[in-house]
Amino acid sequence: MYAVIKTGGKQYRVAAGEKIKVEQMPADVGQDIVLEEVLAVVNGEDAKFGTPLVDGAKVTAKVLSHGRHDKVRIFKMRRRKHYQKHQGHRQNYTELQIETISA
Repeated sequence: MYAVIKTGGKQYRVAAGEKIKVEQMPADVGQDIVLEEVLAVVNGEDAKFGTPLVDGAKVTAKVLSHGRHDKVRIFKMRRRKHYQKHQGHRQNYTELQIETISA
């Protein structure tokens, strides 16, 4: 059984027991959260698709940690113009462990 959820402007395919890293959420480590924006739930041959959300479906997850991804380096250069620009970015994330999927 798996589900497709939406959080932080992105969509994730999740199953029970999986660990995923999503955009940073305001939750404490160890706290259980409920994700109610479920787009699809698939259980073998039985599939439910929402328009846009599946009614009554929810995914519960436990917050494992907060952190930051690896640095993405941005380098801009215009040749023969003596222009170079260095920049970097690290995105914050929240790591979740999916516990249950209910439809």
